[in-house]
Amino acid sequence: MAGYDGLWVEGCAQVPVFLWIQDGQVEIRPAAHMWGLDTYQTQEIIETELGAGKVRVASIGLAGEARIPYALILCDHGRVAGRTGMGAVMGSKKLKAVAVQGHGKVPVVDLKRYTPLRSEANRLLRSDSMAQAMRELGTSAMAEYFDYLGEMPKRYYHQGVYPEDVRISGAALKETILVGVSACHACVIACGRVVRLEDGEKRKGPEYETLVGFGPNLMLNDPVLATRLGELCDRYGMDSISLSNTIGLAFQLYEMGKITSQDTGGLELIWGNAQVVEQLIHMTVRRQGFGDCLAGGARSLGRHFGAEEEAVQVNGLEVAYHDPRGASGMALVYATSPRGACHNQSDYFLADLGQIESSLGMEFHDRHVGAEKAATVVIHQNWRTVFNSLVMCIFSNISPEIVVELINAACGYQWTITEMLIAGERGWNLKRAINHRLGLSGENDRLPKPLLQPYADCLPPQECFAVEFEEMLAAYYAARGWDPATGYPTQEKLEALGLDFVKKDLYP
Repeated sequence: MAGYDGLWVEGCAQVPVFLWIQDGQVEIRPAAHMWGLDTYQTQEIIETELGAGKVRVASIGLAGEARIPYALILCDHGRVAGRTGMGAVMGSKKLKAVAVQGHGKVPVVDLKRYTPLRSEANRLLRSDSMAQAMRELGTSAMAEYFDYLGEMPKRYYHQGVYPEDVRISGAALKETILVGVSACHACVIACGRVVRLEDGEKRKGPEYETLVGFGPNLMLNDPVLATRLGELCDRYGMDSISLSNTIGLAFQLYEMGKITSQDTGGLELIWGNAQVVEQLIHMTVRRQGFGDCLAGGARSLGRHFGAEEEAVQVNGLEVAYHDPRGASGMALVYATSPRGACHNQSDYFLADLGQIESSLGMEFHDRHVGAEKAATVVIHQNWRTVFNSLVMCIFSNISPEIVVELINAACGYQWTITEMLIAGERGWNLKRAINHRLGLSGENDRLPKPLLQPYADCLPPQECFAVEFEEMLAAYYAARGWDPATGYPTQEKLEALGLDFVKKDLYP
């Protein structure tokens, strides 16, 4: 609404600055007085300084300033661009924040057609069971079920069963500290949580990944603690998935004897020690002592101590808390995602539990089936690529028929569902070609060692299950039309998708 579809920021400022974009006008303003402040403080100062009414601010914290590889960008009531270190990119440019205000309108080709479609989509969302569960219980609505099926990892992906009842869930939040909900702009789901702790202040509540990361992953079981640690990450501007994963690896290596108290500056990394976990967060953002080792992420930490194979990551991005030993489709998702082990490139764990879009050609397979589901994983990745290109929330569980109608009305297209999926496939393959240009190949399509080993402890309906990864990957390449030896899209596949211009990079 401020007049731009996107920003391209080049170079580096001499001193800290922020961008102010208002109805088509762009200014670079000083931000040295905000350097060193947290993300919430930065938002408040900018809003006060501008005095322009309703202003949206996306900012970094100390982690972005320190260029920590998993630094995030935070805006509004705690929404984040949390993965892959975009906050570090802003920090490298001394760009503290971007503030935006606009009074324009987003152009829509056929508004008369679009408006009732949008209303219909919202009505359907209000009655959708997944959306209702998200509104009532947040993104951790299914936490108990994930735990029941062995999809919620514990003890840094090495334990399937928690020794007591897991209190890390949306239901536990609602029964204890939940006082309200929050939503992204115009969203009828409102999966965001608003909680009140003992100090009486309302604050952002944790979502599923943060609850598990600072919960069973570290053998902790306190939703209040997870809330506080999650807020600490938000204020510092650090991705809670990557940081809790990296801390989990440190605890695991300490248990294995590869890290000692001499390495940690005297800290004993004992599972369940919440005080040490919080101390490590403070040390990491300041790169103090052992915190400097954690600041590089799990792969870097594992390499430093000669145990990279123990790091649960893919291509440098730490794995989220949906274990493929509970939902095997995630094995392919993590291994082939264009930005490392990302669950937002495909939330196939829900498809493994039955959320199948048959009009896309998807088929339901048991959550422990292997190669048979590879073709359906491909379809789901293409589908989610459409969502990501639209900047559309994956919780918007509306039919492909309505999505394509909305696209056609907004953009003036005449797409079919097939053509929409081809757009997603084209995007996925283009990103694959870009990654090959940057040095990745089929050799990088791998899972970390801990995820290839079955849990030692399993209770029904869990199974001590090992993913048949090599068979799954071979079937995946075949379904994608990629060369089985290199992992490159074949020339025929590129031509069919209209990507002839990238052939010279892969086939010089």
